[in-house]
Amino acid sequence: MEERKKCLAVVRVRGVSDIFREIKENLQMLHLHRNCHATLIDDRPSYLGMLRKAQNYVTWGEVSQENIALLLKKRGRLVGNKKLTDQYAQEIGYESLDALAEAIYKLQVEYGRLPNIKPVFRLHPPKRGYKGKVKRSYAAGGVTGYRGEAINNLIKRML
Repeated sequence: MEERKKCLAVVRVRGVSDIFREIKENLQMLHLHRNCHATLIDDRPSYLGMLRKAQNYVTWGEVSQENIALLLKKRGRLVGNKKLTDQYAQEIGYESLDALAEAIYKLQVEYGRLPNIKPVFRLHPPKRGYKGKVKRSYAAGGVTGYRGEAINNLIKRML
């Protein structure tokens, strides 16, 4: 039986200075150029390898369909810094942004490959701050690394 692929949200939580070149290139390939930027990817092995290499600078986990819809409505941008609208979703063949969010969640379409869309969400720092130290992994009581379903709470605080 084949496992169902999952949609992951990746958030950059550490800054840009003093990073090894290889890690910096990985973050650029993920379109995470600055702190508090987020993107949506699937869990293919190549992406997971990039995340493991950059795990001291990012946090990631399985995102819910509700949070994908919130990200699209509040922070999704087209080229030219225009907001995502239901009209754009209808132009690319979906009824609304909620239908587009469902397609992204079910991995029927890749968010970064949609036409005329910016592949990154520019978020605010989280309300009431990060819960732990930014230099420690989530498993050790910090912020970075894999956090599973807890990424949804972080994203809601950053919107």
